[in-house]
Amino acid sequence: MRRTLAVLLLSTLSITACSSNSSSSSAGGSSTTAAASCAPASGPVTLTFTSWVPDIQKVVDIWNQANPNIQVKVQTGPNGNGGTYQNFFNQLKAGNAPDLGQIEYDALPSFRVQDGLTDLGSCSEVTAAKDQFVDWTWNQVSFGEQGHVYAIPQDAGPMAMFYRKDLFEKNGIKVPTTWQEYADAAVKVKAAGGYITNFSTGDPNQFAGFAWQAGAHWFTNDGTNWTVNLTDPASSKVAAYWQDLIDKKLVSAVPPWTDEWNNAYNTSKDWTWVSAVWGANTISSGAPKTSGKWAVAPMPQWTAGEQAAGDWGGSSTAVFKGSKHPYEAAKFALWLNTSSEALTALNKAAALYPAAKAGTSLPALSEGVPFYGNQKIYDVFAAASAQVKPDFTWGPTMTQTYADAGDGFKAAASGTGTLLKALTDAQASTIKTLQSQSIPVKG
Repeated sequence: MRRTLAVLLLSTLSITACSSNSSSSSAGGSSTTAAASCAPASGPVTLTFTSWVPDIQKVVDIWNQANPNIQVKVQTGPNGNGGTYQNFFNQLKAGNAPDLGQIEYDALPSFRVQDGLTDLGSCSEVTAAKDQFVDWTWNQVSFGEQGHVYAIPQDAGPMAMFYRKDLFEKNGIKVPTTWQEYADAAVKVKAAGGYITNFSTGDPNQFAGFAWQAGAHWFTNDGTNWTVNLTDPASSKVAAYWQDLIDKKLVSAVPPWTDEWNNAYNTSKDWTWVSAVWGANTISSGAPKTSGKWAVAPMPQWTAGEQAAGDWGGSSTAVFKGSKHPYEAAKFALWLNTSSEALTALNKAAALYPAAKAGTSLPALSEGVPFYGNQKIYDVFAAASAQVKPDFTWGPTMTQTYADAGDGFKAAASGTGTLLKALTDAQASTIKTLQSQSIPVKG
C-alpha cells in the first residue's frame, strides 16, 4: 500500500497513536485523544484478546505460563465476517473493545476509517520487527506509511495451484504454467470427463487473488479522494478469462465450502484448485479418497516466464483504540507472530501459514506432506509469498464490496449476468457506500 493511503485516511479521521503525549485533534469532524505512552505498566497487566483461530487458547497458555505479569484472557468467536467484526465495531462504539483482536488484512482499512486502531509506531520493538516479516504483509498493516504500524502481521495466504498429478499424467495433459495453457488443458480435461476446476460463485476473495496477481489496483487515492476501479484493465482481463471458461462450460460452478463442492474433488470430478496455502488442509479433509494423488505447482502466469502470485486471506493481530496497555499488548502480539514457539503452536493448532520469515523454517513447513505424495508443498508457497505484489490496496468497505460482487458472480454462473457486470455493479455500490459514510471518493 502506498503512502497516499495513509495521507488520505489521516485527512478524514484522527488516528490514535502509541505516543508519550496525550492530545486532542480534530479531523473529518471527529475528535479523539491520543493513546497512552508506549511504556511498560508499573504492575501486573491482564489483556483481553479476541480471535477465531482454533485452539488459540493452547497457544496463549504458553505465553501466560512464561509471563505471569502479563496475562492474556482469550475470547473466541466466529470468523470476522461471520460476526466478530460487527462485535468489534459495537464494542468500539461502546468503549469496551478488547485490548487485541484478530483482523484480516482486507478489513483493516475499515477499522482505521472508524478510528478503531492504536498506532504502534512509537513502540520501538514493533518498528524494529519490520524485517522479520514478508515485505508485502508489513505493507498491509502499515499502509505503506513510514513509522506507523496499525497491527502485527499474523498469517498469509499466498496462492498456488493444487492439481491431480495422477489424472494429468494418465491423460497425457501437460501441467499448465500459463493461463493460456490452463484454458487449453480445460478443454482436454472436459473431454476426459472432468472439469479443470470449480469457479467460486459465492466467494469473490478468490477472484481478488487472481486480480492481485494480474496487477490490478482496485482502490487508490490522490491524497484527498478514494478512487474505486474494480474494472481496471487487469481485473477486466481476469473477468473475461473466467467468463469464457464459464460460457464454454469448462468449469463447474457449485457453491464453495459445501458437501457438493467437496464431493467434486473427492470423486475426481474437479482436477485443480488455484488457491491459498490454507487450501492444503481444505482438500485433504474434503477429499480423503484422493490422498497421495495431488501435487502443488506455481500459479499459472499471464506471460510465460513471469513470476507473480496472488494472495487469498491472511490476518493480523491489532491493538484496539482504548487499550490502556499498548506496550504489553504489542509485546504479546509480537511474541504470538514471531517467536518460533508460538509459530509452531499456531501451525499445529490451526495450520496457519506465518507472515514471519522465520516461519518457513518450521519443521511442519519444511517436510514432505503425505497427502501430496510427500512433496514439500510449502516450498512452493514460500516462493509464491515472495512474489506477491506489495502495492495492492484494500478499500474501507470490503464486506459490502464482496457481498455485492458475490451476488453478481452467482448471476454470471447461472447465465443471467457476467463477471464484468458483477464488478461494474459492485464498483457503483461501493462508491455509493463510501459517499454515504462521508468518505471522499471520486464518482
